[in-house]
Amino acid sequence: MAAVSRFDRPEEAAAAAAEALAAGLGAGLQARGRASLVATGGSTPGPVYDRLSQRALDWSRVEVALSDERWVAADQPASNERLVRARLLTGPAAAATFIPLKTPAPTPSAAQAEVEQRLAAMPRPFDAVLLGMGEDGHIASLFPGMEKLAEGLDARGSKLCMAVEPGQNAPPAEPRLGLTLAALASARTVVVFIVGAAKWAAWERALAGDDPLEMPVRALLASGASVRVIWAAQ
Repeated sequence: MAAVSRFDRPEEAAAAAAEALAAGLGAGLQARGRASLVATGGSTPGPVYDRLSQRALDWSRVEVALSDERWVAADQPASNERLVRARLLTGPAAAATFIPLKTPAPTPSAAQAEVEQRLAAMPRPFDAVLLGMGEDGHIASLFPGMEKLAEGLDARGSKLCMAVEPGQNAPPAEPRLGLTLAALASARTVVVFIVGAAKWAAWERALAGDDPLEMPVRALLASGASVRVIWAAQ
């Protein structure tokens, strides 16, 4: 069962998430001299990154990747890389090494082998992972109803990433490349950061059932990963 922390004030939740991630990175730096962080996109984690970026870590020894990425240029508003560069890789954290998921390849499928190599070269298992959760229970780019979802949710699988192309009869509409559960669940620290009543209701639905194909976050909870859920009222 995941540890759950609830906060009325969003700034307190963001501070708690940043603290948990910094602790994971610090432990990785102490244990092996290098550390790895998997960041998430969207608008919600911005305040977490604002705080984490100012932590006194040896950021020059930290490598940062994304849990998933839309197949758009890094300067486009929909790019998760754009968010991370603007909100996390600033101040002290600007010294970190960023490992992009987006490549010049025309499609995520064409880039999958190259990105797999990039991820495999990072310090693993990852020291800290930040995830969001959709109201449908999706994490990263593991959406209910998508093709090959069972493969992506295999905690013992060998792949670190998988392409998610349009036309799979499920969200998202745009092509993406995202990490698999096998990559995410092996991390030393996984923080799921959610905000608002609708996300809390989704979390409660996830706890009430056991079908991971219906709500992929359930696969994370069943994987044995060290998960901390941090929720802010709004």
